[in-house]
Amino acid sequence: MAQVVVMPQLGNTVESCLVTTWLVKVGDVVEPTSLLCEIETDKSAMEVPAGVSGTVLALFAEEGDEVPVKQALVVVGEPGEDISALRGTTGAPTDPQPAAPQTAAAGEPAVAAAAAPAASAPEAGADGGAAASPRARGLAGAQGIAADLLAGSGPHGRVIERDVRAAMAAGPALTVGARADADGFVPGQQGSGIGGRVTRADLANAGAGPVVETPTSPAEEYTDTPLKGIRKVIAERMMNSLATSAQLTYTATAPAAALLALRKRLKDAADSDLAGVTIGDLVGYAAVRTLSKHPAVNAHLTAGVVRTFAHVHLGMAVDTPRGLLVPTLRLADTLNLRQFSVQTKQLAGEAIDGTINPDLLGGATFTVSNLGAFGIESFTPLLNVPQVAILGVDAIFPRAVINADGTIGAEQRIGFSLTADHQVIDGADAARYLKDLCAAVAEIDLTVLG
Repeated sequence: MAQVVVMPQLGNTVESCLVTTWLVKVGDVVEPTSLLCEIETDKSAMEVPAGVSGTVLALFAEEGDEVPVKQALVVVGEPGEDISALRGTTGAPTDPQPAAPQTAAAGEPAVAAAAAPAASAPEAGADGGAAASPRARGLAGAQGIAADLLAGSGPHGRVIERDVRAAMAAGPALTVGARADADGFVPGQQGSGIGGRVTRADLANAGAGPVVETPTSPAEEYTDTPLKGIRKVIAERMMNSLATSAQLTYTATAPAAALLALRKRLKDAADSDLAGVTIGDLVGYAAVRTLSKHPAVNAHLTAGVVRTFAHVHLGMAVDTPRGLLVPTLRLADTLNLRQFSVQTKQLAGEAIDGTINPDLLGGATFTVSNLGAFGIESFTPLLNVPQVAILGVDAIFPRAVINADGTIGAEQRIGFSLTADHQVIDGADAARYLKDLCAAVAEIDLTVLG
C-alpha cells in the first residue's frame, strides 16, 4: 500500500520548512535511508530520509515551496500503483491534510498510510485566481507578470515556475502600474514601456489596434534575488532590533600582551583541548566572567519588564553559508576554559554544517560577535532583542605609547564595541562593564584561574 512521507518537525518552535533541493524524482527506487530532499527552516537545514522502501510515485512540492510540518512531501509505493485517491488527501501544500498522520520526532520523517479518496479541483488563490507556488510568485513579481492570471500546469491547476517562464518567453511583462488593470493583458502583447513592458495605456488600447513601439534605452543588466529563508528572517530581525530599542555603542581597548602570551602557551601545551583555545575563546570567557559583576547587562527587556538572569546563556554570532546564526552556549558561566572552548567549537560547527538543533538558536541572555579576524578595528553590533547588550570583539592592532622613561614605543591592543539598550542601561553602567572587561583581558591569566 502506498505511504505518504510528511514534512518533519525540526524543533518545538518550527511550523514550516522550505524545500530547497529535491534529491529524487518520480520513478526512483528508495530505501528507508535514502535521502528525499534538502529542507531549510529560518534557522537550520537538513536532509530528509525516506523512512520507507518503494518507488517514488509523486512529489507534492517544488523547490522553493514552503511546506507546513506534518504535511505530505512524497508518496512511496509499488510501480504502477493507482494513487489518484491520494491527490486530495496527502496533506501537501495544495491538498487537504492526510488522515491520522504519525507525529515525527525532530529531524525524522513521518509516514502516513494512504487515506480515503477525496475529490480534487483546481486550486484558487486569495483573489480568486489560480494559486501559485512561492517560487513562481516570486519570479512573477520580479518580472512584472500577474501570476494569478496565468494558466497553471501544476497539480490542481497550480501556477508553477515553468508557467511563469513560459509567459516570460511569450512576450513582455506588465509594469507595476498596469498590474492593477491586468484583465486586458494578452500574453505576447507588445508594450510601449521600458523594455517593451505593457503599460496601463497599452491595456486600455488593447482592442484599438496595434501599439506603436517607442525607442527605449537598453535595459540595465541586474539580478533580483528575493529574500527568503534565513536571509529573510535576518533582515526582519535586524529591522525589528533597530525599531524597538534605543541602541548606543561604546568602544574601548585593552592591552593584548597577556592575551597573546597565554594563547601561545596554550597552543604549545600537550593537552589537545587547551591547544585549541583561541583568542576568541579567551575573550568570550572573560566576557562571561565579567557579566557576574554586572547583572543588568545580562538581561532581557520585554513589554516594559526587565528580566535579569542568574546564569549566562551566551549567544555566539556565527558566519554560515546560509547567513548569520547565533547558537546559544547554555550555562556558560558554569564552564571552565577547556569546556568553554570545546563546546563553542561544537556549536559553531553544527551551525555551519546546518545540523544544529533549532532549539539551540534561541534563549541567549548576552551575545558576542567577533569580527577581529577580518581586521575590523571598530563596529556597531546590533542587539539581538530582547537582549539588552551585545559585545563586538575587534582586531588586535599596534598602538603608540609613551614608556615610563619618556621614550615612545608600541603595544598590541584589542578593541571592544559594546552596544547597549539605553532604555535600561545608562552610559555609566555600560562603561563600567567595559572597564572591568578590559581589566579581565589585560590580566587574562588571573581571569582564567579565577
